[in-house]
Amino acid sequence: MIKALMERVSPRTFRVKIFAASEIVIFDRSWYNRAGVERVVGFCDDKQLEYFFSAVPGIEKAMIDSGIILLKYWLEVSPDEQTRRLESRIDDGRKIWKLSGMDLKSYTCWDDYTRARDDMFLRTDTPLAPWRVAKSDDKKRARLNIITHLLARIPCEEIKRDKVKLPKRKIDDSYVADYPFKFIPEVF
Repeated sequence: MIKALMERVSPRTFRVKIFAASEIVIFDRSWYNRAGVERVVGFCDDKQLEYFFSAVPGIEKAMIDSGIILLKYWLEVSPDEQTRRLESRIDDGRKIWKLSGMDLKSYTCWDDYTRARDDMFLRTDTPLAPWRVAKSDDKKRARLNIITHLLARIPCEEIKRDKVKLPKRKIDDSYVADYPFKFIPEVF
């Protein structure tokens, strides 16, 4: 999703990084992992989890009060689609690196993750910062729906730009390169 959001925008105004005025920042679930993965696999204890849940609404409110537009998206994938995606990684040498031991262990915990998600929604979905759920079995449709939703919530102004015209290129026809370039074979 992040790649889909980032691939057609200017890197001068979009980046996946820090907060600053007039920037769009995308967090890849890192903060909410406490309520999901960390909870399910035991990377946090109950006290840490409760602290997280008690802190979330206040932190999100402080962010919004400071002028940040906070949009939270949950990409919902069905069990069948998750299985299809994981199996496709097993059978594709270009994608096998995406399949970790943690993925395999987590695969057996669908119900635990579902309960953790539902509890996270219950405790962190607020009128000020609601969770938006995108059905994501079809990646292309999910990307288009999220991008459309996101763009409708960000106020923007048209930037006036001068019309760009390439200048005439000067090419010296008398110049002959004498460096022995070592070209790679053109297989394609």
